[in-house]
Amino acid sequence: MSVPGLPSAWRLRTLGLALWALAQASSAAAPTATPWGHIPIHRDAFPNRFAAEVWLADMSQRLSVLVPGRRFRLRLLEDVRYAALREGLRPRVVLAVIEVESAFNPYAISPRGALGLMQVMPFWTKRLGEPTANLFRIRTNLRMGCHILRHYLNRHRGDLFTALAAYNGSNGLPYYPDRVYRVFHARWFHQ
Repeated sequence: MSVPGLPSAWRLRTLGLALWALAQASSAAAPTATPWGHIPIHRDAFPNRFAAEVWLADMSQRLSVLVPGRRFRLRLLEDVRYAALREGLRPRVVLAVIEVESAFNPYAISPRGALGLMQVMPFWTKRLGEPTANLFRIRTNLRMGCHILRHYLNRHRGDLFTALAAYNGSNGLPYYPDRVYRVFHARWFHQ
């Protein structure tokens, strides 16, 4: 790579910058694994960086009342958005479900034995073909919880009210879906 008129040090620097930019571009395209679980962070859950920044800032502010750590909050919001969109769900609805189910406690255990953020019952790990899955891992719990909610939405032909009742195990009773709707409109709905 010879550029006439440039000293060799500048040519080396230019080559180094080009290689660095190429490495950055290829690593940005690939998902990055983190210790949170085996679902990688996918930045493509957002149409562009600006949309990501705006959504994350807005949701982070709303979530700050329940989750104090900013870095944890942002990572959690990215993961919720990714898992929700992967199943064709609205991330804000999933946030409302999590708030009602566990108040954003990743180690929550219900009296009936449901675990984690989305309070997934352990029998689902076998049913979904992952009998050794750890439901206290945030990404695993989000992935399974969103998949289960999608399952109930499909089963009830897109009726969110009935799907939420089924997700909670209170088939036909309005208490749980009403609670999720109240939380959704109070904290997660566009304002």
